[in-house]
Amino acid sequence: MQMTDERWPALPYDAWKDTYATLHMWTQIVGKVALALAPPLNHSWGIALQVTSRGLSTRPLRHGGRSFTIEFDFVDHRLVVRTSDGEERSLRLEPRTVADFYAVVMALLSDMGLGVRIWAMPVEIPPPLIRFDEDTVHASYDPVYARRFWRILRQVEEAYTRARCSFVGKCSPAHFFWGGFDLAVTRFSGRPAPLREGPAFMREAYSHEVISHGFWPGSGVVLEPAFYAYAVPEPVGFKDVRARPDAAFYHRELGEFILPYEAVRTSDSPEAAIRTFVESTYEQGADLAKWDRVALEHWPTSRKEKTS
Repeated sequence: MQMTDERWPALPYDAWKDTYATLHMWTQIVGKVALALAPPLNHSWGIALQVTSRGLSTRPLRHGGRSFTIEFDFVDHRLVVRTSDGEERSLRLEPRTVADFYAVVMALLSDMGLGVRIWAMPVEIPPPLIRFDEDTVHASYDPVYARRFWRILRQVEEAYTRARCSFVGKCSPAHFFWGGFDLAVTRFSGRPAPLREGPAFMREAYSHEVISHGFWPGSGVVLEPAFYAYAVPEPVGFKDVRARPDAAFYHRELGEFILPYEAVRTSDSPEAAIRTFVESTYEQGADLAKWDRVALEHWPTSRKEKTS
C-alpha cells in the first residue's frame, strides 16, 4: 500500500480546496494567455494545458518572431516562462492573491517582450465572479497538495493514454482544460451531433457525437476528487447501465457517471480500475448509440470473441 500511496496519493477535498480554488484562477490566467496567442485548433485543444514531467504547461505560443511556453512547475513550485531564444524567467508559487498573481504575470510577460491583453474574468465557475485583477479572496497555495495534485494528473494521463490505444477513430489527447479544471480525453464516433445551445466553443466542442472520460480534483457538485464519463448526445438507456467497477454510479444532477478517486487509489490496482471504468462506460455507451465499433476499434468485440 505504501507504493500505491506514493503513486496515487490521498487528495482530501477539505484539506486542499483553498489551494484548488486559487490554482483554478491562476491556471485560467495562463490559459487565457494561450487563448490569445495559440493558433486555432479544433475543440479548443490548442489552448488546453499539457501534463509535463514537472507540472502543467501551455503548448508553444507564438509572439512575433519568437515562441514561448508557460509552465506551472510543481516540483520546484515556480511559474516558468521559457522563450525560443533562450530567455527564462520565473516567479515563486506561494500564497498570494489572484490579483497579485495576475499583475506579476502580466508585468513579467511585458518585460520579456511578450506583452498580451486578456479578458480578466474567470469562466466556467458559478457566481459570484471576481475579476482577476480584483480577486483578493483566493490566496492559498499549499505546496504539498499542489504537488500531490500534479502527481495524480501524471498517473491519470498515462492511464487514459494507454486506455485509448485500441480506439483508432478520432480521439483527443489526454489534456487539462483550465476552464473546468479537469483532465479529459474524448472519443468521437465520426457522426455529426444535433446542434447544441450555448457559447460558440461549446457548440464546436460537441459538434460531433462523443464519449468523454476525465478526472476532476473536486468540483462544485461532486466535492471529492472523482473520475467521470459521459456521452453527448446521451443515448437512451445510458443512465441505467451498470458501470464498473462497483464504486461507479450515475449522477443524475450532472448527467454523468462518477467514480470516486478514493475508491480507485485504495483498490488493488488503480490502473486496472480506471481502465475498467473507461471500457465499461465506453462500450455500453457506444453500443446504445450504435457507433460503428468494428471500424473504430483496433480489436473489435467480434474479433476478440473469435480469437479467445
